[in-house]
Amino acid sequence: MQLQTQIRYFVPPGNIVRRIWGNADSILFIFAGAAAEFALNKAVDWLYFTGKLPADPLGRLFSTVAYAKQIIFAEEEQALAAIDKITAIHAAVEESRKAVIPDWAYRDVLFMLVFFSIDSYELLYRKLSDAEKEDIYNVFYRVGTRMKLADLPDNFSDALAMHRQQLQTDYEKTNYSIDLYKQYRKHLGSIRFRLLVEAQKLVITPRIRELCGFSNANWLRPVVPVYKLARKLHMGAAIQNMLIPKAYIKQVKALDRLD
Repeated sequence: MQLQTQIRYFVPPGNIVRRIWGNADSILFIFAGAAAEFALNKAVDWLYFTGKLPADPLGRLFSTVAYAKQIIFAEEEQALAAIDKITAIHAAVEESRKAVIPDWAYRDVLFMLVFFSIDSYELLYRKLSDAEKEDIYNVFYRVGTRMKLADLPDNFSDALAMHRQQLQTDYEKTNYSIDLYKQYRKHLGSIRFRLLVEAQKLVITPRIRELCGFSNANWLRPVVPVYKLARKLHMGAAIQNMLIPKAYIKQVKALDRLD
């Protein structure tokens, strides 16, 4: 009798990371927060170097989300191959520019995925335990170590401290920031752009809010429980169709996944 080989996943079924990244609502808030931090990061010129970010900022951010999602739900070897592919793509850009992307910039992106995962889930559902936060960090720590990132903390507590420090040193408002927000408005339209900004206010840190020049007022927060109820009544897709540009609806629908 042939024994069935047990499938080894990069993130085991039932892990909190799969729950977060298998939910379109959580990912949309991760997307919103990352859009703010990408615009203000001092290394954003690397994203402008290829021309892909200003040409299609939403698509570029969705591709980042898609890669992360692919890794999270993949079998171990497939996930490692996907991480290696990301490393190779960045290496090719570095070769083209004859410069090296700094490790702190990689860590910033990794921290975006970690901390917006936590903040989005807690905004929409419940507070996470310390153990769950450690699990979330461990997943992305493994991604970072596979990419051979330097000085990456090996636990959540130290990562949180480094993240707070890097928020002070790695972010500033520049002409790139201003241009990227113009591109967000152009690709989203005025109404959807305002929704993006209000969504960002719900998950970004005070430091990023200050750099963006956002007020503390937020009219979207009282709407979140209404949207959660709409999802329970199977009306979430209709609301998403109103909020998301038609060109990206298929990508958003693909974000929902059962563990």
